[in-house]
Amino acid sequence: MSISVYKGYSLRNRVFFGFLLVCLLSVVASSLVPYFVLRENSATKSRIDMQEKTGAVIRFLDYAVSMKRTETQDLPKLLDNKIFEIADINQHDIILYDLKGNYLLSNKEENLVEQKKIPINIVNRILATKARVDIKGYDASRDAVFTSSYLLLKNNDLEPIAIVYIPLYHNESAYFDVLNIYVKYIILVDIFLILFSVWFSWVMSNSLAKNITKFSDMITRITLFENEMRPIRYYKNDELNALARAYNRMILQIQDQKERLRFKASEEAWREMAKQVAHEVKNPLTPMKLTIQNFERKFDPEDPNIREKVKQMSKTVVDQIDLIATVASAFSEFAKLPEKNNEIINLNNEVEDILRVFNDENVFMHSNKSNIMINMDKIYLSRIITNLVTNAKQAESEERKLIINVDVEQHQRRVIISVQDNGVGIPENIYERIFEPNFTSKNSGMGLGLSMVRKMVEDYKGEISVKSEVGKGSTFTITLPTNL
Repeated sequence: MSISVYKGYSLRNRVFFGFLLVCLLSVVASSLVPYFVLRENSATKSRIDMQEKTGAVIRFLDYAVSMKRTETQDLPKLLDNKIFEIADINQHDIILYDLKGNYLLSNKEENLVEQKKIPINIVNRILATKARVDIKGYDASRDAVFTSSYLLLKNNDLEPIAIVYIPLYHNESAYFDVLNIYVKYIILVDIFLILFSVWFSWVMSNSLAKNITKFSDMITRITLFENEMRPIRYYKNDELNALARAYNRMILQIQDQKERLRFKASEEAWREMAKQVAHEVKNPLTPMKLTIQNFERKFDPEDPNIREKVKQMSKTVVDQIDLIATVASAFSEFAKLPEKNNEIINLNNEVEDILRVFNDENVFMHSNKSNIMINMDKIYLSRIITNLVTNAKQAESEERKLIINVDVEQHQRRVIISVQDNGVGIPENIYERIFEPNFTSKNSGMGLGLSMVRKMVEDYKGEISVKSEVGKGSTFTITLPTNL
């Protein structure tokens, strides 16, 4: 099929996969974009919620240390009881460290605090950014993921006095519930859309390929021998409608040209035939005229051989008249073929019967099937085979024994008859003229045999062709539809 990357694929498959690819890309795009938007939205809500929780804790602590100017060493005494209240209100553990990361106090017993000192890299990061630092962690005792949030606590002079550590057992799954529900439903919808896309793409590609195949079949059936070319009836208002209209215009033009060519060819053929007939008739008239004039000039009633001379003159005139009659009969035979009487026949049997008439052991027949049936007139078939075999016999070479092979084959809806000889062959200078009505390469004859064969073959919507090589022989090939 085809060009570039689609080489080897039919148009139907290319259209099908093209439609399917577009549909699948649309499904993927319409699914992934909302997925990532919802996922980002859920993550954003989670961060905001965590920020609000830590912000609430830090606001309580800010308020507690804002009553007077407070230093780091004042915090254990100032928040000794207050820290328990703040932790209960916010429902979070609160641990305070000095600016070097050493433990100060907590709402928990000191021996229950696992982290007595903040790693120095985290301390430096907090002091450098002066913003909240979140670090993901895992609590093996609770088998839960948690976030360690570190914030700076400042006094009323906005000077950092401590680092606040809040371990947040923050469940983010609640924020992704909507996303999970969306994923479940979108998978079901995607499966349906993909199945629908496959079906729709197949229907559309089949419809397009069917119409194009229909147009292609009708176009390939156009030949100069087709008597009737049917127009395409296509009523949909799309691009193929324009193609159908163009095809219909084309067959009208072809039919018009065929009529003109047929008339011109017929006129030319009959003109040439008239010239040939006139020539053939004129040839015997000249000797007839000379014979009679010579007889009249030398006529002597007293001549004892007068009877013999009259007899010879009569014979000469009668022979020339017979020749004129032969020319007239040949012309009549070509001008009007007998009316066809078609019947279903076994081509193998009929050809064997025709060849049997020649009674020649050098004529052989071959067939690729035991029974090849065709709807045809027996007389037409007999004339076709007889003419071709006769021509082959007349082409015998003096250098070798003549062998004629007649092959009858059937390939799908076509019957092929070929007559092959190993004779003298056809010279190149007359190769293109052998089917002309008045052309012959023999010393005698009207040159109507092959013309008549071609006319009978074309009556059955067939074709005849020839291949030849001088000194090696010729092959005439007839192709006919089985018409059954």
